[in-house]
Amino acid sequence: MMDSKQQQRRYNIVILDGHCANPGDLSWEELKEFGQLKVYDRTSQEQVVERSIDADILLVNKTKITANELQQLPQLKYIGVLATGFNHIDIEAAHKQNVVVSNIPSYSTYSVAQMVFASIFAISNRVEHYAQQTREGKWTQNPDFCYWDTPLIEVAGKTLGIVGLGHIGTKVAHIAREFGMEVYAFTSKNAVDLPEGIQKTTLDGLLSVSDILTLHCPLTPETRELINAESLKKMKKGAILINTGRGPLVNEADVAAALQSGKLAAYGADVMCQEPPAADNPLLQQPNAFITPHIAWATQEARKRLVNIAINNVRAFVQGEPINVVNK
Repeated sequence: MMDSKQQQRRYNIVILDGHCANPGDLSWEELKEFGQLKVYDRTSQEQVVERSIDADILLVNKTKITANELQQLPQLKYIGVLATGFNHIDIEAAHKQNVVVSNIPSYSTYSVAQMVFASIFAISNRVEHYAQQTREGKWTQNPDFCYWDTPLIEVAGKTLGIVGLGHIGTKVAHIAREFGMEVYAFTSKNAVDLPEGIQKTTLDGLLSVSDILTLHCPLTPETRELINAESLKKMKKGAILINTGRGPLVNEADVAAALQSGKLAAYGADVMCQEPPAADNPLLQQPNAFITPHIAWATQEARKRLVNIAINNVRAFVQGEPINVVNK
């Protein structure tokens, strides 16, 4: 419960880039409980200070908040990141300025895990390819009762390698086990603490055994371009690579070259180094690159959880007991 002083306090709340999280099918109305609310669909970097100058509470998805901008926002007390990742916020500068920063963990676990397997099955079963061929009459013109012109792959018995066993990586592992896959992981967790059916190995070991390799680690200096020409050489010929983590976990030119040579059978990615990608990105020219536009998190169910958690984060801050704080 808010005490009388907190109840009397009214905050200026600004959302700088609310469109992706809520393009109109959800509601920010609960935030008005805490004060005056202004919502912008998108904000350019040049508009950040102008639009945030009177804000006590700032909510952002991907808009950058740098030390320079923080210095120009003396009234700011709280930044709520409308996502799990917060590398676009200068956490150290916010801490020095006594600005609390919180994020939204674990809201998209089910949706991202679903996208991992959507990508795997898009590659193994080529549903869209055959649906399009059926529209074009290939099946109706076929002399046999069935028709296929690509390899079709059963995932049961295949080895899934997982880099990173957080919430999403662990959920992916559990789903894979239900499909009859062997699961190996490269993780900082102790082997004795891993769920049953997940075998810990080194990164080189993971690269060598994986029929399908999926990335679920955070982006750090150590993991940036974890997948590059050298690591790709250590993978099985014809392996499948999935990336729903962060674009820069891979060197995109090296992945494109591996696809071109046949070293990789396919690359399924929902994230890229630059978003939106440049038109000349080499991956966009590869027929076995299955690229989706950063939508793994964007199911309505996951976005609803995101908005609800964001509102609860603000409520906790207003009540003097902030949660999900990333700059303690």
